[in-house]
Amino acid sequence: MSKSLADFIRNARGQIREIDCDTLEDWLRSRDGVLVVDVRESGAFMEGHLPNAIHVPRGYLEAMADPEYAHCHPELALARDRVVVLYCDSGTRSALAAVTLQEMGFAEVYNLGGGINVWDAEDKPIVS
Repeated sequence: MSKSLADFIRNARGQIREIDCDTLEDWLRSRDGVLVVDVRESGAFMEGHLPNAIHVPRGYLEAMADPEYAHCHPELALARDRVVVLYCDSGTRSALAAVTLQEMGFAEVYNLGGGINVWDAEDKPIVS
């Protein structure tokens, strides 16, 4: 039986932890070392992103998160023991990305439920 995108997303959400915008905003104020990762494409990131977010497009995630890859993203590749919060537009690509990072050995990975769309709708800060 073949799987649909909805099947992959449903499966991913069953394996990950999601947080809401208020929780992330609180963590950014009160916890050291929270790494926020935007997994959208470059154009979307440049239009606006969460403050202090790093940009790692979903299509490059495995390479950028692997410290053995010569062109990895140094901050992400060394974040296996940090809190990592992923987001995209709606929280679907980032849910899939969260599963990937967990499989790669990242200890504390979260998905921002609703993504930047909800963040923006709740009037949270966006850097453009």
